[in-house]
Amino acid sequence: MSSDQELVELVLQGNKQAYNQIVDRYKGKIYFFLYGMIGRPQDAQDLAQEVFIKAYFHIQSYKPDYSFSSWLYRIATNHCLDELRKQKRVPYISQENGSHEENSFVHHRTPESIYLEKERNAVLHKYIMELDENYRTVLVLRHIEHLSYKEISHILGVPVTTVQMRLY
Repeated sequence: MSSDQELVELVLQGNKQAYNQIVDRYKGKIYFFLYGMIGRPQDAQDLAQEVFIKAYFHIQSYKPDYSFSSWLYRIATNHCLDELRKQKRVPYISQENGSHEENSFVHHRTPESIYLEKERNAVLHKYIMELDENYRTVLVLRHIEHLSYKEISHILGVPVTTVQMRLY
């Protein structure tokens, strides 16, 4: 499997198949990040598609000083925040299970434990959606996407101390 940097170089040389590999590599992560930000599955899917289109047309602006994923998350974050501001919507509070099932291990799950997990996730999702978008963005990037303070700082264009303060 090629590294992100190698794929970017191939895309810059006109290889569209290399960009398909980038999309395949990041589509789930970008979707779940956007879903965590806006809470509406269809809107998250639409925004993710727009993010990948925008990234494709601006890939020449990527500089390898930071990881490609940080650059892509920055595009996703900015696009999502622009969309939220433009539409001035109140985020929809989904009652769906917000966990990433494909990453979960299935061990002796009873109907009761599944129900309790869904209830817990619905409550957590409700409170996350009530947060100011600055705090919600940092929370999603840190605890759902598992990015470092430095990566979040780069994505949002704020100092690391600001990221830390928004988390606490």
